[in-house]
Amino acid sequence: MKYKPLIAITMGDPAGIGPEIICRVFQRSNIRGIVRPVVIGDSDVMEKTIKSLRFKLRLKPIKKAEESSPRKGVIEILDLKNVSSFVPGKPSSVAGKAVYEYIKKSVSLAISGDVDAIVTAPINKETLKIAGLPYPGHTELLAALTGTKDFGMMLIGGSLRVILVTTHVALKDVPSMIKKDRVLKTIILAHKAMLDLGIKDPRIAVAGLNPHAGESGIFGGEDLKEIAPAVNKARKEGINASGPIPPDTLFHRIYKGEYDIIVSMYHDQGLIPLKMLSFGKSVNVSVGLPIIRTSVDHGTAYDIAGKGIADPSSLIEALRLAVKLVESKKKKIKKFQELMSEYGGKLKFKTHGN
Repeated sequence: MKYKPLIAITMGDPAGIGPEIICRVFQRSNIRGIVRPVVIGDSDVMEKTIKSLRFKLRLKPIKKAEESSPRKGVIEILDLKNVSSFVPGKPSSVAGKAVYEYIKKSVSLAISGDVDAIVTAPINKETLKIAGLPYPGHTELLAALTGTKDFGMMLIGGSLRVILVTTHVALKDVPSMIKKDRVLKTIILAHKAMLDLGIKDPRIAVAGLNPHAGESGIFGGEDLKEIAPAVNKARKEGINASGPIPPDTLFHRIYKGEYDIIVSMYHDQGLIPLKMLSFGKSVNVSVGLPIIRTSVDHGTAYDIAGKGIADPSSLIEALRLAVKLVESKKKKIKKFQELMSEYGGKLKFKTHGN
């Protein structure tokens, strides 16, 4: 029997659409064919969602992730019992503290090897702020919890893959953050991420910051002074990187298949074209962490929370990609074990019931 990865799904903001899209995923039995999903959240919130939207599901609280034995129509949950009250569609400190605890628990399980990966439902940045948490989003919080210094945010939508040099910062602050070392780090993260996806000798396109990639310095010096040297350094290290390439034509070129991933200089430069083509079905991947984490490509959608119209497509794709990354990791471990065995060594790695 093929091994099914054990994956923790964090419930996300209880006031958002996280609980609903999780329920919709569990109604699709085909997901259980590839994964053993365990929700980390609050049973009361999930139960209210099931009843209010009349889902044909029931909850099964478990104490440990390894107890998971999924069945159709059943949501297995690690109940943290941390939501006293909330109003759908409204941020609150209660929700902010709760989502932090879900993420912290999932990271702990992944680091200890008790789950193979984590998939996160959406959280709200305002909610984190109200709760007094100094993180602009999931990526930065996950990096802090895992002690990761070099990390990145990558989104995958259909044939498009984008990784960001800067993420949740004001546009006016971006130029000062475009430095050779930062760009080079992101190129290296892009290279490793593509290898993890099974792409050999990945073709990496590095976007320019300014119109026409600066036009030899006429429209700004960042492309010439910071981005180009980073690309050259990456090439010397054996990475197949090109750039800086004018961003107004680059996405058309990757869409035609010329490159495998784009290194984008700032949030909207990379995500507007990607979400235009695949919003609701693309996946957010944290790159550089010691654990596997994927997520939805959307926010908490407070405006439709509790209305029963949320689309679970992105969460389904996040689960599928997490499975693919787990399988890739297991293949690498197996290959490493075989290599060590040839030299008389033997390593043991924790798995979950295979």
